[in-house]
Amino acid sequence: MAGGIGSCEAVQGLPEAEAGRSPKREETAMSKEQAIRDEIARFVREGAANRRKEDGGSYYEEPLVAFASPDDLLFEEYKRIIGEFHMTPREVFEGTFGAGSLQKGTVVCWVLPIAKDTRMSNRKEDRFPSRLWAHTRDFGEKCNNELRKDVVSFIEGLGGRAVAPMLSPAFKILWDSPAGIASNWSERHACYAAGLGTFSLSDGFITPRGIAHRVGTVVTDQVLTPDKRSYTDHRSNCLQFRGVECGVCIKRCPTGAISETGHDKKKCLQYVYQTALGAVRETYGVEISGCGLCQTAVPCESVIPRQKEG
Repeated sequence: MAGGIGSCEAVQGLPEAEAGRSPKREETAMSKEQAIRDEIARFVREGAANRRKEDGGSYYEEPLVAFASPDDLLFEEYKRIIGEFHMTPREVFEGTFGAGSLQKGTVVCWVLPIAKDTRMSNRKEDRFPSRLWAHTRDFGEKCNNELRKDVVSFIEGLGGRAVAPMLSPAFKILWDSPAGIASNWSERHACYAAGLGTFSLSDGFITPRGIAHRVGTVVTDQVLTPDKRSYTDHRSNCLQFRGVECGVCIKRCPTGAISETGHDKKKCLQYVYQTALGAVRETYGVEISGCGLCQTAVPCESVIPRQKEG
């Protein structure tokens, strides 16, 4: 569940793809695209929010950043694939700044790879998440929220307007939508549109830095060059859908929510938010714990797995 409830929408049917905070000064020496990439990297590298209170370690490693156009037809397709309730970038932006406020713009997307020591600690678990993993899911997502705010502020410093959909009053979780448990904005689907990765058997999102991560998005009226999608299928990074027998995530799931037919979101969420959280909440001092067993000790943990030869 590294992408959170808001990223658990259905993935079936996706079409094939074809140093300091002084943004205005930096813009004269580099493109806005590079300035925003550098700011996100700076926040992760230097920001106090990315420091674990217990030991001073980092929740996240160097981020991946990419851009999608709000006019990408995929965002309209999501209304068919996920549900009519799923907002387009334009609907998100204009819901904040008013009708007609977004003529052109960009969806800024990032992936925050979870730190190696956290992943290593979770590899050892077979029922509940490790302490570091639970802290990353709770306090690390608070860091991600601070990053969302920072990106909005940075873009405002460039002279633009921006909104983080996950922090918008318009964001909603739908517990009984036509697609099952879903939300009206999926950050992972936005990252898919930006070329950052594809989906897995477990509904996770496999990026060049693997499946163990958190993601984030901001919609802005700044026009940035969109990144291209290099994959040809919405599950092309998953071994199971490349004709390679894998299914390691099936064995890693402590509640049987993953099978060869896919991911049972209801069973997964019940385990994560009731069973697992109930077991570790007091001991770990968290209000949300995640699980992440299907995202560690698997071939796609930190890379796009290679297809075995022979």
